[in-house]
Amino acid sequence: MSSQPSAGRIRRNARARAMVLAVALPLLAAVAVEPAHAQPLAQVQQQAPAAATITEGQVKEVARGGVITYPSVTSCLTVTVRLRGGGLVGAHASLFQVPGELRSDEILPAVRKAVAGRAVRAVEVRGAVGAWNPGYFTRAIESYGDGEAVPVPQGRDFDGLARAVARQLGQPRGAVSVEDVPDGDQIVR
Repeated sequence: MSSQPSAGRIRRNARARAMVLAVALPLLAAVAVEPAHAQPLAQVQQQAPAAATITEGQVKEVARGGVITYPSVTSCLTVTVRLRGGGLVGAHASLFQVPGELRSDEILPAVRKAVAGRAVRAVEVRGAVGAWNPGYFTRAIESYGDGEAVPVPQGRDFDGLARAVARQLGQPRGAVSVEDVPDGDQIVR
């Protein structure tokens, strides 16, 4: 008995391999080959827009050269992180939670998560400085129960707000500036 396969068996094996390749190659090509101009899906999803409107209780990011609009800043504070790469991460912190949005004690952790360890050039805090106690960033007004004393702002605490923001964002105090601005829309470029 010969150890060599018969001619018929060789042809059958060749046809089987050809059929497998006929099915597999187009599938592999569809998965592995993308047009030269295409970007991986994860990269497309991570690209920030050129402009964003950030309302109370929201955190958003814009790309390098982008513009953030914070509408109707009255008793609120805005926190804008200027990334070394040129983009901006912004937050609109509200004294009282807007339904469905972040509370004041959730805003800075959300900003830190959005920054995701990227290098920070500066942090700008703007708004109704006199309406804010720095503690509102660690415990929102809504979290106090009946009979608990809610801390009341003692004037405009620029340094206290800067320290609270710096601490929660993991930035040096010197990177954070605080500015009391009049009511209205804020536009940051």
